[in-house]
Amino acid sequence: MPAFSDPFREVRSASGVLKCPFHGEDITMILRHEDVRKAAKDWQTFSSDAPFRVPIPSEEAVRTMRQLPIETNPPEHTEYRAIVEPFFQRAKDPAMIAQVEALLDGMLTQALNSDSIEIVNEFALPVQSRALTYLLNVPASEGETWIGWGIHVFKVTGGEFKTGNVLEDYLHAQFDRAEANPGADFFSSLTQAEYRGRKLTREEMMGFANLAFAGGRDTIIHTISCALGYLAEHPEALEFLRADPKRITLASEEFFRVFMPLTHIGRVCPADTDVHATTVKAGERISLAWASANFDATAFPQPEEVRLDRKPNPHLSFGFGTHLCLGAPHARLILRTLLRLCCERVKSITILKAEERVEHEAKFDRTLGYDSLTVKFDALT
Repeated sequence: MPAFSDPFREVRSASGVLKCPFHGEDITMILRHEDVRKAAKDWQTFSSDAPFRVPIPSEEAVRTMRQLPIETNPPEHTEYRAIVEPFFQRAKDPAMIAQVEALLDGMLTQALNSDSIEIVNEFALPVQSRALTYLLNVPASEGETWIGWGIHVFKVTGGEFKTGNVLEDYLHAQFDRAEANPGADFFSSLTQAEYRGRKLTREEMMGFANLAFAGGRDTIIHTISCALGYLAEHPEALEFLRADPKRITLASEEFFRVFMPLTHIGRVCPADTDVHATTVKAGERISLAWASANFDATAFPQPEEVRLDRKPNPHLSFGFGTHLCLGAPHARLILRTLLRLCCERVKSITILKAEERVEHEAKFDRTLGYDSLTVKFDALT
């Protein structure tokens, strides 16, 4: 079963853009690697100053605040980003690295001692949720609450939006606690932070926290699932990494390239704009199609081949330019640690049952990874 697909290859080569309806809104997708990079840096033409409209589809129905810093342009973006960047750099701290190693080692022990394990919900979701408690410096027990939310903080399986305000109610409670009794955690830091000489408003705090939970949740979960699925289907890949663990860094970047969970992200054109002979009117959106750019043969020779030693690898799975993903060090830590421990402890992975995940849109179907993946791990002896 294919773990990934490139539905954009022909139209990327022919025209470089694809106009596609999303929830009733026609959006011009920019498909080529260099074009996506240029557009990502050109915030004056392709603006992020668009509350709710950076994600595709837009999220007016599922949150009440602007996500920060992603839904702003420079210079506001630069100043907002500086407030939270120290927390996201914690993924490079030796103490947190040790926590993630212990977490993944324990999860692998559990998997190796089981006849089978479902990867998406029973392995990747707990890993992501518990590792996030380390990053945000909150009690480990909070991770169990987050596990209960499922793999997408806004959506249920099948892509329907959740009703209610589970996340927002939770965040308000965390900020109420932090304001009453501040500590060294992420929520407390936001209650103490200043922006341009004033304290953050509650809405701004909520905007930072909302993105922290929504931005790196299903992305990390699906990357873990895809990587383990690939190692199961390609046992030679695990042997290749085991032969020289120094290969793990390049291999993880290749997995990020190929298994890009997020197809694209939106930008709004403040003025009428010509995009490869397609007119985008003022107020309309374009998309930066990361997943298409990652398979552009002009940037990646034989892009549909998974090359675990690919170098250079200028993939765009963490974005490009001003909005480079704050969570990139965290994602890299999790995947590299998982691959290393698999090399040290796992002889093979056998797929017992798999339900592939398919993104159905009007102009394309994109297969990537799994809604469910049940495997058996066999230990090295």
